[in-house]
Amino acid sequence: MRSTLLTVPGAFVLVAVACHHAAPPQVTAEPTPDLNAIARDTMPQAREEAERPVQRQPDDSAKRQRTTDEIKAVLTAMIHFDFDKADIRPEEAQTLDQKVPILRGNPSIRIRIAGNCDEHGSDEYNLALGNRRAISARAYLVSHGIDAGRIETISNGKERPIDPGHNEAAWALNRNDQFTILNPDVVLQSP
Repeated sequence: MRSTLLTVPGAFVLVAVACHHAAPPQVTAEPTPDLNAIARDTMPQAREEAERPVQRQPDDSAKRQRTTDEIKAVLTAMIHFDFDKADIRPEEAQTLDQKVPILRGNPSIRIRIAGNCDEHGSDEYNLALGNRRAISARAYLVSHGIDAGRIETISNGKERPIDPGHNEAAWALNRNDQFTILNPDVVLQSP
């Protein structure tokens, strides 16, 4: 029996020595992120971004239309004259000067200039004066390099007043040249 006792303690020692090994390495665990906190922090931002209106670039066709309308407004802007005169006034020359680069940049555009008068004078006199006014504006544009063949002139005399009043303010408005684009379907280019 002694041998059995020796064997059991000896076996125990052997097992204890055989099972003994180095301590496992120390691992420091990083804190686990709180996913609920992250969601709470980022959700308002995501919600704000989703609720923010989308800013769109202006539609190219709308932009082109606005540009076309602006160009047409410059081309059709009237000029006015002093009583019984067909001379281009300096402030009216500025209006004509704005038309020049547009007409140069759009060589297919044709315009009509209609000379108009106030109610003073006879029909014949006002038809002649309206014609001189239209020709005066045409000559100005031609002197700035616009082909004369692109500009028609007519006289309305006193037959098409803008203001039907019988006072100086109405008469001043009615002494004008009106500009019409003869081929309005042409795509206009900005100068």
